[in-house]
Parts: sequence; C-alpha cells; structure tokens
Amino acid sequence: MSGKAFIFSAPSGSGKTTIVRHLLESNDLLSFSISATNRSPRPNEINGKDYYFFSEDQFKQLIAEDGLVEFEEVYPGRYYGTLRSEVEKIWGQGKHIVFDVDVVGGIKLKKQLGKNALAVFVRVPSIAQLQSRLTSRGTENNDELSKRLGKAEHELRFEPDFDVTLVNDKLEETLAQAQHLVQDFLAK
Repeated sequence: MSGKAFIFSAPSGSGKTTIVRHLLESNDLLSFSISATNRSPRPNEINGKDYYFFSEDQFKQLIAEDGLVEFEEVYPGRYYGTLRSEVEKIWGQGKHIVFDVDVVGGIKLKKQLGKNALAVFVRVPSIAQLQSRLTSRGTENNDELSKRLGKAEHELRFEPDFDVTLVNDKLEETLAQAQHLVQDFLAK
C-alpha cells in the first residue's frame, strides 16, 4: 500500500461529514473511501456510492479473509469497516484517501496506515453545543439522542490518540483549517 490518507473522526454531530465533503469538492487529488456495512440501505442510499452493503455472513467472511483494513461492531450486530480493495483502488488511481469514520475506526486506521495517514479528531467546543446540533437535526428521538450524547462523551476520551484536533466552532474557519492541514500533510 502507498499514498497518503486523511482520517476524520468525531462524535456524531461534530461536523466531520461537512468538512470531508468540502475537502473532496476543493481538491481533485483526494478520493473518498466508501465504507462497508452490514446494515440495510436506507431508501435514498446506493450500493457502491453511499456504502458497500453486505449481509452479516458476507461481512464476517470479509473479516475471516482479511478483506478489511479495519472494522468495528459499532452497535450490537451492526458492523462497519474499510475494504482493503477500496484503499488499494484509490491509491492505484494515484489519489489520496479521505476517511469519514467513527472514533474507534479512526484509531484502527491510523495504526494500520502509520505515517502515511493524518488522523484528525473533529469536535465542537462543548457537549452543550453538540446536544444543540443533534437536537436541531431532528433525526433522533430523546432516547436515541441520549445514547448519542453518552457515546460522544466516551469518544471524547480518545482525542489524544489522534494527530491533531480540529475544533468546529465557526464553520468557515474550520473548513480553512482543514484545507491547510491537508495541504501541509501532502507537502511532507
């Protein structure tokens, strides 16, 4: 494996997906790594574009065959991971990979990719602001919101395991900082 990689991880609602989308739109040397999962596609999702969708048995087969760079059982019986073939395909195209993954996946990717990867932890200034963002999305009920906030508090403990922290307070400033991080790492 060769090439560089940018790993963006964050608690849900921190804005990492917005940052990743901006970077991909502004730099044609970057390519998004589509994750694999065993969950069912949502109505608007397309296999091979949003995720690579597998059955639980197929996902476990990928694990057994070392077909994943990393994987995690994020929720009981719900797996997410990075296909080894996806990483090889992107680097084979002469591009650099951008990952949008959960915190545990980010740590595992950094361990696998080492110095070729820049691991960026994205967070908001406070849990109160995170709660406000998650509430304003209107996608979770109170029980789901409580679970996400509990998971976020746990994930914040892993911030020191990342190469750099990007505090997403003012979006335009955060996007500019993210671009500088990418440019500086590519220049090394």
